[in-house]
Amino acid sequence: MSSPNELEFLSRVIVRFVTTEKAYTLAEKYNYLTVKVARWANKKLIKEAIEKLYGVKVVKVNTLIDRDGYKKAYVKLSPEHKALTVLESATR
Repeated sequence: MSSPNELEFLSRVIVRFVTTEKAYTLAEKYNYLTVKVARWANKKLIKEAIEKLYGVKVVKVNTLIDRDGYKKAYVKLSPEHKALTVLESATR
């Protein structure tokens, strides 16, 4: 069980989910979540935040800095979890 302080810290890692048409296509076809994250967050921290906050298993994380200066993470989920379901529940 995670402490409230740890969950609060992990929730600051994720800035917002990307909800573009491309993000939905990646979620549907390839089981990827597209997330804008804090610039100071590394791949291990992003993986931990997604797994603990949304209860899914992460296979890998790829990151880049977009032209707006945010760090964007492409998070591949394991086959037993559906990225589209997580994306829809997180954006409500």
